Amino acid sequence: MDYDYLIVGSGLFGSIFAYEATKAGKKCLVIDKRNHIGGNVYTEKIEDINVHKYGAHIFHTSNKEVWEYINQFAEFNRYTNSPVARYKDEVYNLPFNMNTFNKLWGVFTPEEAKKKIEEELKESNIGEPKNLEEQAIKLVGKTIYEKLVKGYTEKQWGRKATELPSFIIKRLPVRFTYDNNYFNDKYQGIPEGGYTKIFEKMLDGIEVRLNYNYFEHREELEKIAKKIIFTGQIDEYYNYCFGELEYRSVRFETEVLDIDNYQGNAVVNYTEYEVPYTRIIEHKHFEFGTQPKTVISKEYSDAWNRDKEPYYPINDEKNNLLYEKYKELASKDKKVIFGGRLGEYKYYDMHKVIEEALKCVRKELNG
Repeated sequence: MDYDYLIVGSGLFGSIFAYEATKAGKKCLVIDKRNHIGGNVYTEKIEDINVHKYGAHIFHTSNKEVWEYINQFAEFNRYTNSPVARYKDEVYNLPFNMNTFNKLWGVFTPEEAKKKIEEELKESNIGEPKNLEEQAIKLVGKTIYEKLVKGYTEKQWGRKATELPSFIIKRLPVRFTYDNNYFNDKYQGIPEGGYTKIFEKMLDGIEVRLNYNYFEHREELEKIAKKIIFTGQIDEYYNYCFGELEYRSVRFETEVLDIDNYQGNAVVNYTEYEVPYTRIIEHKHFEFGTQPKTVISKEYSDAWNRDKEPYYPINDEKNNLLYEKYKELASKDKKVIFGGRLGEYKYYDMHKVIEEALKCVRKELNG
């Protein structure tokens, strides 16, 4: 065995595992089927702007240990996520807060806003919500649902809101303060100089093979490492033996514009169903850029198949039951450890991936 660990995937989970294991004296090989490190967190320089190639990644956490851990690899700026939503010719603040309610209804106080929502709830006459549409109306009323939730959600999931389960939207954030900060976490920001630098530091001195697909070299790879850390799709690892887990995919149209400021904000959501993309990202605003040009990415939610990138696990009852079968199979497999969004079939924010990766590597090294 040439290596203690073969790490499949150079995203956050894989890179943290490799960094910590190497620090503990273990020999690691990291492989990635893409031509770059960093997984979906990768940033690419275009016109001196750090472009979030796989969608907006805004770091936030209330976990001080996680914050201090990631700060050893980069300095973070003070960026605060304050997206806006555009519906036809109207612009609203997100998450839903007093600025949103004032623009919608002309109300000024939390009491007035709550009263307005209550009135709409009475009119809707919804008991126990049977689908996402009813759940959303019960939470925020009909006006907000129709302007700011319905079209966006239907684009995102590729299905009518009446066909989607209610649990998807149970935690819709509603605030009765004039606060446009999307996250409530204590620590928030973007690494100065982009995310890729973090991965370069983590993987410094570790053998990395890019454009290297595990499944094309499986036989050879299984012979050279004592253990595998696998951050790809768990169902693919087991050759889809129980069937295929489902995902939503995302595609991006990125363009350079010969102006210095396109939309005045890093993230603008387009909530009207007739607009085909869900949002536009203007990357320079993540780092308060003053470059003469700008780079924007239009984001389209997309049906997934095996030729496309899996982004969001569809954690409905059917898929969760299927995942449990793979999880049980994995629990008996002493050679491999599954981690991350695809390995655990779970949507993870970045800080949660770091928590899980640290927990996993410490358990492995101390066990």
